[in-house]
This record gives sequence, C-alpha cells and structure tokens, in this order.
Amino acid sequence: MAEVILNQVRKSYGAVEVIPDLSLVIPDGSFTVLVGPSGCGKSTLLRMIAGLEKTSAGQIIIDRENVTGAEPDKRGIAMVFQSYALYPHMSVRQNIGFALRLAKRPKPEIRQRVEEAAEILQLESLLDRKPRELSGGQRQRVAIGRAIVRNPKVFLFDEPLSNLDAALRTQMRVELAELHAKLDATMIYVTHDQVEAMTMADQIVIMKSGVIQQVGQPMELYNQPENPFVAGFIGSPKMNLLEGSLARDQNAAIVGVRPEHISISQESGEWHGKVRHAEHLGSDTVAYIDADDIGSVTVRLQGEVPMKTGSPIWMTPVKGNVHLFRPDGSVERV
Repeated sequence: MAEVILNQVRKSYGAVEVIPDLSLVIPDGSFTVLVGPSGCGKSTLLRMIAGLEKTSAGQIIIDRENVTGAEPDKRGIAMVFQSYALYPHMSVRQNIGFALRLAKRPKPEIRQRVEEAAEILQLESLLDRKPRELSGGQRQRVAIGRAIVRNPKVFLFDEPLSNLDAALRTQMRVELAELHAKLDATMIYVTHDQVEAMTMADQIVIMKSGVIQQVGQPMELYNQPENPFVAGFIGSPKMNLLEGSLARDQNAAIVGVRPEHISISQESGEWHGKVRHAEHLGSDTVAYIDADDIGSVTVRLQGEVPMKTGSPIWMTPVKGNVHLFRPDGSVERV
C-alpha cells in the first residue's frame, strides 16, 4: 500500500495545456476513481502516475518517494489496460508469471506467486488454458493477476471493463471491489462510467478539461454536488438542471433536482406538464415530461406506474432535495 500525492502536476503538448496545475492526494489503501467525459485528461493523468507520460511540471510522490522522473518499473506500480494484452501462445500460468520470469525470479517463487494470484481471482482451474479458451471476464482477470504477482505499491486501472458486455461489467465491478478488500491495496481506476465510479470507489475525483471539479465519497458527490457539472454527471438518470424564470425566482442561476426527488399527481402540484415519453423498466418508471414554462423534466418513480403519452401531469419537487446553484458559485439545498 502507498499514498500517492500529485503536487501541482501539469501536462502540455506544445502550446496545448491538457492538465493545468493539478494537486490531489490519493490515500493509502483507497479505491480512487478518476471519472469524467472523454478528453477530460483522466487517462493522461493515470499515465503520468505510471511514468508512461512525462510531466511538464510538478511532482508525483508515491509512498513518500518523489518518482516524477523515474522509469515506470521503478515506481512500484502495476497497470491494467483496457486491452487485455495477453500472449496468445502462452498459458494462463505463463501469462500471469511473465513479468516475474523477465525479472529472473526463482522458479519456486514464480510458481507460488502465480498460484496465490490465481486463488484470489478464482483462476486455479484455468491455469493451463490459452487465452483463446477464456471468456472476456476471465481474460481480464488474467490481466489483473499479472499485476497482482508483482506485489505493487499501487494498482492502476485504465478503463478495464469497457470491452465487456453489460452483464460481465456488473460481475467484474463486484469482483474488483472484493479484490480491493482482499488486498487492502491502493487502487486508482479511470472510467467515463459514473455507475462504475459510484459502485466501486471510496473516493471519486470528477474531472473536466483537465481540472478537478470535486473530490469526495460517492454519496457525498451525489447529495452535495459543488457545481452543475458534477450534479449532472453523477446519477442516472442525470439531475434536472433548470434555468430561466424558475431559477430567477429563487435567485439562482440553475435549479437542480434529481428525477427520483420529484413526486407526481393527476390533480395538483407545483409544476404542470404533459408526458412526452415513459420508460417502463419494471423496478422503475422513468418519465420524460414537457413542463409548462420550464422545459424538459425527467422523473423517476419506483415500480410500475401507468403513463400515457400526452397525458397531463403535476409535479412537485421533494422538500430538502432542491439544489440552488447561485451565480456566485455557492450552492444551497432547500
């Protein structure tokens, strides 16, 4: 385990500044997720921590050691990429132990560490198979096993689940969270998927255009977003961000309310509108409503709720769950 400190780290490509003056502390033993839209700089930042990208300025400190100019293999890190990058002609056992063989570790040590990693990842019965005989989830576990055997101070994951289908992604989210609990290791994970961030992280770092927007625990970001970008990025369906006269009447630039924090009625309420479309998901009903003088509002209701396109409806935001984003940058929840 190791604490990772980024001290005024900057990355530029010529005149283009990708990451301007970024500082961040990643606690020892934490599962920290860097999340944001494509092009926000999260993967670049991860590669800088790994030593695969040079910093333009600032310091990277891992386990109290300044590794800013160190080669990747001297940083005590292991990285798992989006691509599994397994050797097709090698068995699972050989793939997992490859880095140890390159380092000329004794054969008994290699065998022991490979078997320990296989047990953690439930790969014991697959050690003699080739990658072509494995599912996508099993291949990803082999790639993770290759990182585990190195006993790194920090694990780095660069969108490792993006090539998997929805069911496998859900399964692997659980397995990665369990792996973190078993290893009690420092893990830094990059994704554009806020569901992955919310379900796995104990610390989320939300980025936009190379700038950190907010750092905190998942439910802290969900309940107390510091700006409209964070409010709209965390949560699915995303928070309604309403402007115009509704916001002006409350001395706000934007009024934010999550879809699950709006109640509906056929008779009365605070806002009136008509149902444009409804998604019936079984456990939930998500309705898209054209609200008079407000615009489009998304409402999420528990269970199956009958709704017809074009039918009138009243909506009322739940008290205590309305976020007022003021013009001065402050936020109030009312």
